Amino acid sequence: MRIDKYLWSTRYFKTRNIATTACKKGHIKVNDQVVKPSREVFPTDKLIVRKEQINYELVVLDIPKSRVGAKLVDIYRKDTTPKEAFIHDELLQHAKDHYRKRGTGRPTKKERREIEDYLDESE
Repeated sequence: MRIDKYLWSTRYFKTRNIATTACKKGHIKVNDQVVKPSREVFPTDKLIVRKEQINYELVVLDIPKSRVGAKLVDIYRKDTTPKEAFIHDELLQHAKDHYRKRGTGRPTKKERREIEDYLDESE
């Protein structure tokens, strides 16, 4: 089965076109090699899928005949993604929420109140 079709059928991508685009951009690796969408996938292949700034590491267990339900996905793949990847992503989200570029304008009313509360606590 083609790699783009496999990723679509195991529900890593919503459409096959998105899976194909990810392959063309180099976000998909099979056995540590960047692949084209037409690359065939076989059981025991190791996949690395870069999606939303997380490198998902998968092992192909079996090839589905068509798109499978969400509850049946674990029959066809084994997710070996380290937990550190998810922790790193969570820290990135917190950093983005609290980062404000210098010179982007006045603070909002909510931000001003948070600054005042922080300054009152530190005194």
